[in-house]
Order: sequence, then structure tokens, then C-alpha cells
Amino acid sequence: MNGEIHRIGTTVDGLGESPVWDDAAQALVWVDALAGTVRRLDPRSGALEAFALPAPIGSVVLARDGTLVAALKDSLARLDPVTGEVRHVADIGIGHPDVRLNDGKVDRTGAFVFGSMHSHRADGEAPEGGLYRLAVDGTVERIGDPLGVANGPAFALDGRTLYIADSPRRVIWQFDYAGEGPLTNRQVFADLSPLSSGGDGATIDAAGFLWTALVRVGKIARFAPDGRLDRLIDLPVTHPTSLTFGGADLDVLYVTSISRSTGLSASEPWAGALLAVTGLGVRGLPADRYAGA
Repeated sequence: MNGEIHRIGTTVDGLGESPVWDDAAQALVWVDALAGTVRRLDPRSGALEAFALPAPIGSVVLARDGTLVAALKDSLARLDPVTGEVRHVADIGIGHPDVRLNDGKVDRTGAFVFGSMHSHRADGEAPEGGLYRLAVDGTVERIGDPLGVANGPAFALDGRTLYIADSPRRVIWQFDYAGEGPLTNRQVFADLSPLSSGGDGATIDAAGFLWTALVRVGKIARFAPDGRLDRLIDLPVTHPTSLTFGGADLDVLYVTSISRSTGLSASEPWAGALLAVTGLGVRGLPADRYAGA
């Protein structure tokens, strides 16, 4: 089943990213990354809130205390959506003008795992940055080597495998993940070259299949746990960026998109819109929440 696609609300993001479903509030949180805007929408009532953070925002995750944790240019911040207060959490210390933090997810233990992206690299230039983890005690550890653009971290059902898209190389890697220490045993999970796009944001459904946004070709893909391509769905936007399951039964796939980012732009009517795909016959999982104080 390929489902039905709907536009949700009237927002237009330059670079929509990092959607996450808040099951406690029954609301969707996502960001307009280059604008430094965090959005929160109640799809039932249509009530929409917006919060400002220092741009750019690489990703945002839920915390167990009701706040949000955001990866910014080269630091982490905590946003209280009730008061609007923004609190500094940690500096990453990258210190490169073309390197910033990007996509991230919370692991099964409540730690926040995120990566970086390095733009404007010369041919053959190795990326700088890394893959990082914000532990529950508030310390930050570099757990992996940098990727050109680290996207779509997602964890297997048992939490012991971490998937990360290396977008410029059009590959999704898988690592053994122990919850402490560095990542190990890197292997190719899926080669996306035949699909003519790198992967962007990703999510895992309740059956353990991985969904990723094919940011250059207007499609989303579902991969089986063995890396086999299971399903392709065409979207009415050229540049989908990320996706998550939400709704009362976690059976609605929400998708963010681009109207104009630093490298991609589109002019179709729904470019930059928030989309919802229903009728897929698939359910997602509740979002893991950062457990630190």
C-alpha cells in the first residue's frame, strides 16, 4: 500500500527537518533549520507554535522532562516549550566555518546521538567533524569519524545497531552500537546509488524496517532489516528531507521538505510543506526521549 498524501497546515519551510512525534502532547515537532525555527503543531486542532533558536538547527529531540534538546551550529541547547526559555547545554568545539551539527536521534538508553556535515569541501578533501553522543550525565563523547553529511540516524529495534546515511556517498551505513564507547563494525546497509539520491532523515517502524527520505528524487523508501528495498513512494515535492510516524495510533507518516536551502530549491506548490502519508498499513514506534537532567 502506498497510502494517501495530504498537506498539513500552511507552513512553508526553507529547510524543513527533524520531525518527531510527541506522544504525550499528541503533537508534531519539527524545525525550519536555516531559519532557526522550531515548530510544534497539534494536528487535531491545527494549533501551531513557533520558537526561535540560534540558526542553523541541525536537529531536535524530545526530553523526558518535556523540554527539547537541539543540535545547533556547534553546540547543544535546551528549549522549554512552555516558557520559551533556551538554555545552553554543551559546546562541541568543531571550530570550522563550513562544519555544523546535523541530524540526530535518541538511543534506547536516553542518550542523544548526532552527527555533523561539512559543506563546500574541495574534491578529495576529507570531512571534518564527527559522530557524537550526549550522555545522560551531560558529557559529550566523539564516537565516530565524520561523514560528509551525516543524516538519518536510526536505531534497530533492539538498539544494538545504528544506521546513518552518508548522503553525498549515497550509502546508509550500519554500526554495532553498545551505548558506550566508539561505534564499531561499520558495514554497508543499503547502497542508494541505483535510486539516484542520498538518504536524508530516517525512522524505524514497528516491524524493524527503515524508512528514509530520498532528498533529490521526491521519494521515500522503506528497507527491510536485511537491507532489501521493500517499497518506494512518490511524493508531490522534489526534496523531502525527513520523516517520522505519529498520530494517536502512530500510523501517519509525517514528511518535511525543502523550498529553498543552501544547495537545493524547488517551486512546486507543496515545496517546503509538511506532508502526511496515511493508509500505509504500517505503525511506527514512540520516540525515545533524552534522559538527562
